[in-house]
Amino acid sequence: MKALRMERRPTRFVAAYLASTFGSGRGAGVGPLRLGDGPSPRDLGPGWTPVTPLLAGICGSDLATVDGRASRSFESIVSFPFIPGHEIVALAERAGIDAHGQAFEAGTRIAIQPVLGCAARGLALCRFCQAGEVGRCGNLAHGHLRPGLQTGYCADTGGGWSDGPLMAHQSQIFVVPEVLTDDEAVMVEPMACALHAALRCPIDVTDTVAVIGAGTLGLGVIGALNFLSDAYGLARPHKIIVGAKYSHQQRSAKDLGATDVVEPKQLDRAVRAAVHAGSMGFSGHLGELSGGANVTFDCVGSADSIAQALRITAPGGRIVLVGMPGKISVDLAPLWRREIELIGAYAYGVEQLGDVSIPTFDLAFEFVVAKGLGNLVSARYPIDRFEEALAHAGQAGSRGATKIVFESSRSTKHRKDDA
Repeated sequence: MKALRMERRPTRFVAAYLASTFGSGRGAGVGPLRLGDGPSPRDLGPGWTPVTPLLAGICGSDLATVDGRASRSFESIVSFPFIPGHEIVALAERAGIDAHGQAFEAGTRIAIQPVLGCAARGLALCRFCQAGEVGRCGNLAHGHLRPGLQTGYCADTGGGWSDGPLMAHQSQIFVVPEVLTDDEAVMVEPMACALHAALRCPIDVTDTVAVIGAGTLGLGVIGALNFLSDAYGLARPHKIIVGAKYSHQQRSAKDLGATDVVEPKQLDRAVRAAVHAGSMGFSGHLGELSGGANVTFDCVGSADSIAQALRITAPGGRIVLVGMPGKISVDLAPLWRREIELIGAYAYGVEQLGDVSIPTFDLAFEFVVAKGLGNLVSARYPIDRFEEALAHAGQAGSRGATKIVFESSRSTKHRKDDA
């Protein structure tokens, strides 16, 4: 099986880290990621189905891993060598049962919900998995699988950056509705993250919401806030003010429902004007606002973005941390003094919409179709061109792109057969 594999080679992680100082994604050529042929994952038993990737996305956490910049807190819940790729649309190689207990046939398109929780590990369900909150599962290093927080980080399952097959558990399998294109289907996993983030704290119709960053997740959060209002009657915030660096991001943010879109350095001023707040800084210094956004979604996760979120969020407001952070240095005194809540938003599970409980992935199927989010897929690459693909993903914004994906040889044939 041809695949990209991450090996545990510390010196190459250091080399990748150094190379990435010249740009995100540049660590691919010198780091521990290697292209080659190797054995397919072993059959993992009842409940598991071999699937062949069609498309697999490249996300910020993938780039951090390739560049040797991922948080060391993940070390105990990753096993080497692993095949990356957790944003996956695939074809089932044999008949099986999906997450809803429904049968599907061989050749069915599926989206993989990649968290390897208790069900996939053959364990009695923990309280989080029982509630459908698989992203909070605490058993990611236990059971009959080697450690791995998700497919794409576990040595036993395989991952999307391959020609396949990889193994998917029944609890991970969501059949893709026929109405979705492959580009829309590969956006389901990141858009499930965006939906979960948008639902992490209540929004009121009088609220001013700020969004820092307009990459895949930032655009997803903007779209999710509007989709949840249109489709499910949730409150639409009075203002959605977005800091977007590039012109195509600014256009997309507007198209997805942002009320105000500005360059990142102007976001403080835009929020200040929207809520009629004063600045507590002195001339030439970015200070806290006397008021601010009721909710700020940080879709970057850097020291600078968190510091900005703390400046522009109102006392008693909330910051939802959507972008994956690493080990950073941030002055948290404003959070303490202004009684701001910092809320993590990781993965997905089951969302509560009024009296209705709905798996985030089912909600994401609706979302990507309603908002035409397959259009965010900017380029497809075969895995043989992985260095080019990862460099493109690392510089996506400056190159006018949003989502870069790997396309398997099976996907190319699948498209020709459908033509």
